[in-house]
Amino acid sequence: MITTVLGYPRIGPNRELKRALESYWDGRITRDELDQVGAGLREETWRRLAELGLDALPSNTFSLYDQVLDTAVMLGAVPERYREAEDPYFAMARGTQGLAPLRMTKWFDTNYHYLVPEISPSTVFRLDASKPVGEVRQARALGFDTRPVVLGPVTFVLLAGALERLDEVLGCYEELLSALAAEGVSWVQLDEPALVCDRTKEELEAVRAAYERLCAWPSRPSLLVAAYFGDLGEALPVLAGTPVEGIGVDLVRGSLPIELPGRTVFAGVVSGRDVWRTREAEALAALRAVRAGEIVVSTSCSLQHVPYSLAVEERLDPALRERLAFAEEKVAEVVALARLFAEGATPAPTSAAAPAGAERAEARARSPYEVRAQAQAEHLGLPKLPITTIGSFPQTARLRAARADRSLPRASYEALVEGEIERAIRLQERLGLDVLVHGEPERNDMVQYFAEHLDGFAVTEHGWVQSYGSRCTRPPLLHGDVGRPSPITVRWARYAQSLTAKPVKGMLTGPVTIVAWSFVRDDLPLREVTFQVADAIAREVRDLEAEGISVIQVDEPALRELLPLRAAAQPSYLQWAVAAYRRATSVAADRTQIHTHLCYSDAEQIISAIDALDADVTTIESARSGAPAPEGFPRGLGPGVYDIHSPRVPSAEEVEALLKAALDVLPAERLWVNPDCGLKTRTYEQVEASLANVVRATLRVREALR
Repeated sequence: MITTVLGYPRIGPNRELKRALESYWDGRITRDELDQVGAGLREETWRRLAELGLDALPSNTFSLYDQVLDTAVMLGAVPERYREAEDPYFAMARGTQGLAPLRMTKWFDTNYHYLVPEISPSTVFRLDASKPVGEVRQARALGFDTRPVVLGPVTFVLLAGALERLDEVLGCYEELLSALAAEGVSWVQLDEPALVCDRTKEELEAVRAAYERLCAWPSRPSLLVAAYFGDLGEALPVLAGTPVEGIGVDLVRGSLPIELPGRTVFAGVVSGRDVWRTREAEALAALRAVRAGEIVVSTSCSLQHVPYSLAVEERLDPALRERLAFAEEKVAEVVALARLFAEGATPAPTSAAAPAGAERAEARARSPYEVRAQAQAEHLGLPKLPITTIGSFPQTARLRAARADRSLPRASYEALVEGEIERAIRLQERLGLDVLVHGEPERNDMVQYFAEHLDGFAVTEHGWVQSYGSRCTRPPLLHGDVGRPSPITVRWARYAQSLTAKPVKGMLTGPVTIVAWSFVRDDLPLREVTFQVADAIAREVRDLEAEGISVIQVDEPALRELLPLRAAAQPSYLQWAVAAYRRATSVAADRTQIHTHLCYSDAEQIISAIDALDADVTTIESARSGAPAPEGFPRGLGPGVYDIHSPRVPSAEEVEALLKAALDVLPAERLWVNPDCGLKTRTYEQVEASLANVVRATLRVREALR
């Protein structure tokens, strides 16, 4: 049996890439030194995969920032405005002071973010194969033959909203295949995850035509078309009707209902999306059901969505540890499953877990929005276009070091946190914001922090997963019934409110997001787990209210992320996701203003569900994507006016233009002013300059409204 994986983590076992990137951005290392770090990480990956017994190694799965951005650069789809930048690649990714970056959004239904390609009528596609060819050459110099992995042409143009340019893009792919064939490459992997979504007849015809054309190219390696994150559905017979030699199928989330004689099926029976051990009996049954010319045992998708290795997690409970598998362990599972399959072994099935808790009640109802809005206006006394931020403020190196120092006395750490809270409050007061935040200095991450205080969760020490660029998170492990043994955020909210007469928001993460950004045990019912988390958050809302906190933000940035990729399954999910949110927030009194936040989540696709959340104020990402505020939104809305994922400082004129555009579709009484997201990743210098311009612009617009 042949074994492989569709991709592998690339940030480095100790986040070496993150540190190198941030050093390069700060001017502490050169681009050559950054590239050397990348070369070292690639070598380390190939050597480790070979040591683990993998037969076929992938290449071109490494990226300095994002694989979709890499594809755009490979195809020459670099907008003209970036070409004169000192480093066009990172100008597109992060922007410069004079250039906004490309739009960023979620990669299908994962928490990974990609840069959306920008294709205009003036775009001229020209192949630059230096990256995939260079990685093939680097691997061969080390003694490894590899299978280059490239984003497929159909998915690329669909993500860019430019299906009409597919023929031009295919010309570049033909050149790429020739270049790789000239290097002696025997297989190329073209990733087409867009095929597991609902596709029109026109799009399916484009799939057929594209792969018939590529297969007819005279000088090419064998083609593996890998589709993952779900079932191929109607795209499977279309793809099977083309001469592609290999098809990669996600057999964790999908199936292979037809025979593929003469083809090689890359059978994804080990999940690349979670950290739970593969149930051998189920995986082997899935392998036996495949009818094809040859079977390659593989992962369901790239392993970039899981941490590197369980070996370094020394503090996990041994009983929980036995149920886990990170990237290295999943490679070992692939190898072991291939051996068992070849031997005809039949392991005993693993027993399923009991459901997590009892069925939860549906959402309770708050008073109508008009009643609540009047009570909140009288209680809070806010001006038109109230200014706020999303929650977090920059975290200093001193604060992060103190959090990691287990020898630091608790009282000393809490005094440091209080000092950071006062710094954030005083800055907001001085700048003239209306609804303040405490800055969240006590929190390592908006999900992990809550997981550390809730029963049923465990956290890792080194389980980092890339979210975008240098940004990494440690998703908690949700392994049992959820409970809240004591208040989580109340102590810090109370302290912050004691420092100011202005309202301070209580900051909570919503139940859907806590579940979405955790590794939930794969035999627990997601809906019921989410309702358990909602109950815990509801108790936190009650306790914040009891301490006099009159504005409470319950963020749900992952609401869109968990949306099923197929339309038929979406209404059911949205119904229970909305019910969970309302269960968490409906305990609030009328005069308590409930906020929610969604970022980089294509909010316009689920605007009716966002409306159904019934939050008093909803803040969304808008500055980076340029997405207009939804017209006629019936409650408070804050379309972001400041892109916090870029180091650039927006001018007051930019912010003013965004506010005026929002006022074209929303009444001033319901418009809020805020950044796109939290400010944790920025510096205080950037934040102060940016917020000063936000306030300056808002005051101008307020004056014009008089």
